[in-house]
Amino acid sequence: EQELKAAADSVLSEVRKKQADTKRMVDVLCALEKLRKLRKEAAGRKGVCPPPSADEAFENQVESLKTLLKNRTELYEAEERALRVMLEGEQEEERKREMEKKQKKEREKLLQQKLEIDSKLFGDPDEFPLAHLLQPFREYYLQAEHSVAALIQIRHEWDQYLVPADHPEGSCIPPGWVLPSHPTNDTWATAVR
Repeated sequence: EQELKAAADSVLSEVRKKQADTKRMVDVLCALEKLRKLRKEAAGRKGVCPPPSADEAFENQVESLKTLLKNRTELYEAEERALRVMLEGEQEEERKREMEKKQKKEREKLLQQKLEIDSKLFGDPDEFPLAHLLQPFREYYLQAEHSVAALIQIRHEWDQYLVPADHPEGSCIPPGWVLPSHPTNDTWATAVR
């Protein structure tokens, strides 16, 4: 890609050089016409008149040169447009690659921040190499991020509480405080106090 871009740049610089040469030739041709006109006027003041065939030959030659330069200018402009389109396509691809790299860096940075926050909240996972104590809870609460079926199941469980009280598949969220039931045995009663 770099070689292709360098080749396109060199061809583009050559085309621009050719365009500059063509413009210079057009300027020289215009200057030549002015010079011919001035010399013709000076010769006319001296009483010397060139034959009309010389004027016609000069005009024909100038017109053929103008046509040739115009054709070359159009050709070089078409080449330049084609090269510009090619370079713009490459630049667009380069911008896309840069954006992808930037997004990847941002994702990595966010992941690193998340790992740092997790390590601050839950401890360093390297301290417990066999099994992190909170790993089952993490897996439970994050399972919806990895599985659509788990997301649907969790939504179904939550939606059970968003129905009217008489709905057969769920119950509504109670409007007031939920009071705990009385302990069913003596051991449980000691833990509640």
